[in-house]
Amino acid sequence: MPQPTLPRWFTEAMASPPQQRTVTAASCQVNYLIWGDPEKPPVILVHGGAAHAKWWSHLAPQLARDYYVVAPDLSGHGDSGRRELYPMEGWAEEVMAIAQDAGCSGPPLLVGHSMGGMVTIVTAAIHGERLAGAVIVDSPVRKPDPESAEAEHGKAFRNPKTYPTLDEAVAHFHLVPEQPCEHDFLADYVARHSLRQTDAGWSWKFDPRIFVRFPPKTLHDYLARGAVPRRAASRRVLCRRAARNRRVHVRPAQAQFTACRDSVRVLDQPIAFLAALRALLADWEHSVPRRRAAAT
Repeated sequence: MPQPTLPRWFTEAMASPPQQRTVTAASCQVNYLIWGDPEKPPVILVHGGAAHAKWWSHLAPQLARDYYVVAPDLSGHGDSGRRELYPMEGWAEEVMAIAQDAGCSGPPLLVGHSMGGMVTIVTAAIHGERLAGAVIVDSPVRKPDPESAEAEHGKAFRNPKTYPTLDEAVAHFHLVPEQPCEHDFLADYVARHSLRQTDAGWSWKFDPRIFVRFPPKTLHDYLARGAVPRRAASRRVLCRRAARNRRVHVRPAQAQFTACRDSVRVLDQPIAFLAALRALLADWEHSVPRRRAAAT
């Protein structure tokens, strides 16, 4: 059966492999990938639950034309080490450790997808003065992330299986929540980098315990703290699923919400997503923060 012709943007991205590095954060080895010139403005791409840094491999090389792009494997994911517990605050510390180790030329801008968006909110709330801003992509802000919901009610994440062959394992890969993905080659690429070979066969890289968490502060609490530097307005892209849940209280001088009318997904609509992100970043770079009028 003839193989489908891969689009040029994908083949070019695959021809621009990242550098791979590790940093120790709270006694755990954390893997991360980098693309581009460290003198350019830094952007850190934070993956979702049970995902990994290479979810961004088809987008990062294009973004690296204008930015220094960094993508972590959060602990318990990808090629990073594992921990006993995975609080959001711990992942936030990992993001900041990676930013420092990667040699960013200035405060990084975070882009978090799904559960990674929640990590980004927590990171911005704790370390806002050390960030250029935060973009949240397709993340609910008053509900559990879809990966955690699947882990609680489904079986895929709680009891990940081991398969005798790589191809059989890839065939069982599916997106959470269920959604279309017209680019089969992207799903195949992500799936193959989600697996590792063991003595028993092929198993998923993520640690099932990433979804076993102590009761955290709510995102509402973190957002109320003001999750951005005072010198700049924060814009968070909230796709359709998140927009339905975006009733949160934040200090208006420090936060601005931008809701997309339709969901633009990282895998299903990569070029549209990249265009939307570029437009947002370009607009951000040319924005002038507005001061609140003094109370009378």
